[in-house]
Amino acid sequence: MEKQFDLQKHIEQGVEKIVTDTLKATLKNPKESAFMAKFAIASRGASKTRLKFEEEGLHVPGFLIASITSSCNLHCAGCYSRHNNATVDCEPMHQLSAEDWLKIFKEAGELGISFIMLAGGEPMIRRDVIKAAAEMPGIIFPIFTNGTFIDEAYLRLLDDHRNLVPVLSIEGGREITDARRGEGIYDIVTSNMEKFRSKGLIFGASITVTTENYREVTSPEYVNALAEKGCKLIIYVEFVPVTEEAAHLAPGDAERAYIAEAIDAFRRSNDQIVLLSFPGDELAMGGCMAAGREFFHINSHGGAEPCPFSPYSDINIRDTSLRTAIESPLFRELQVQGLLNGPHVGGCVLYEKRAQVEAIAAAGKQ
Repeated sequence: MEKQFDLQKHIEQGVEKIVTDTLKATLKNPKESAFMAKFAIASRGASKTRLKFEEEGLHVPGFLIASITSSCNLHCAGCYSRHNNATVDCEPMHQLSAEDWLKIFKEAGELGISFIMLAGGEPMIRRDVIKAAAEMPGIIFPIFTNGTFIDEAYLRLLDDHRNLVPVLSIEGGREITDARRGEGIYDIVTSNMEKFRSKGLIFGASITVTTENYREVTSPEYVNALAEKGCKLIIYVEFVPVTEEAAHLAPGDAERAYIAEAIDAFRRSNDQIVLLSFPGDELAMGGCMAAGREFFHINSHGGAEPCPFSPYSDINIRDTSLRTAIESPLFRELQVQGLLNGPHVGGCVLYEKRAQVEAIAAAGKQ
């Protein structure tokens, strides 16, 4: 008889590995390794808290994604957030305040959530929310940023609060980065990397993987070059096309296999930098981890959504608790109906099956 896959155990082991690998990657940095050692203790406590809720019938994900603003100063080619109108150029209205977000962060800590990824728009526009996150040392906040708002005040804040981890968006070399993100952005990003390295700040890189850059950005030469700049974390995110014109940029099965093999090979040979891959790493966890299986998304207006690529919501955090949002009827239906681990062709099952997700969300509002 085939042994049943234990999702909760696998998730706890995954979180523990992230913490352990990051601790290894910071051993030569006394201030950073001291923080990570304390966080490792907090993370084990958070795992026990989540396990307690699991025994009571509530599955608490280990991660959240929080889009804290709908504003961004860049217009990156193929941006899903702008395509979904989650990022706009007009003045934001009715967004969650810093006090709202701090309330969410505190409840997340009480539930045992260890990581909250801050996104946008451009999250560093919301300095007030970043400062609120700094007040929660038991949670690590990776900040997915284009790097254009980092100044001396931010450098001091990051130095004083090591739970804030900037993750700089980059596409590869100068040519491909500037082609997608804007002229001069590559130089800004790499300059910030040098500033972080000189101050002993841990930072990461977020790379959107396409058919044009997948060989370059997963090569040992490129990864080692980022490591030499001080980068301790690389998050590879497979490009999800939001228009037919961009469909050719989405990796197929052959590219996906190449990416997975390259990442696995580097992981076996080097423990000084942490490599994560989405959706690649999700395959080992039994399918898509969105909709509360291991994370969900809160948009800048408080809507609880399965993930940023699936902007549908049946509950708003303004009106309820984070615990209630975790038990969203939409999330439950996506899990029960098997959409998260069902067969699909592309890299993002919820985007591919967006018509079904939208139908489930609409039915829940009737």
